[in-house]
Amino acid sequence: MKTYPIINISVETTYLDDESRPEKEHYVFAYQVSIENTGPCSAKLLDRHWVINDANGRELTVSGEGVVGEQPHLEPGSVFTYSSTAVIQTPVGIMQGKYRWISDAQEYFYTQVPKFTLSIPRTLH
Repeated sequence: MKTYPIINISVETTYLDDESRPEKEHYVFAYQVSIENTGPCSAKLLDRHWVINDANGRELTVSGEGVVGEQPHLEPGSVFTYSSTAVIQTPVGIMQGKYRWISDAQEYFYTQVPKFTLSIPRTLH
């Protein structure tokens, strides 16, 4: 029976007012991702795939190796946290994605990043 790491992902977002230019449809959001391995074995994060949608239906896909220039190796019980930014053309948007991993047993697997909202303060109730 195969044993995979259990990866839990949480995301917090912040609107970056100083970097945004609403008059030019340029809204900048920071997001902090916490990735925790609560499973019985280790894994290395290989790459990411993000889909970013704004309120006008524009979609941007971002894929690449690792996250913020790193490919963290998570032992059981460890947490890796990183911050990045996203730019959209509306005050509200949605991000979702997935990470591809390889376990120490050399088995590939994916984890979904829960869908989260990018929203300037007081836009959504």
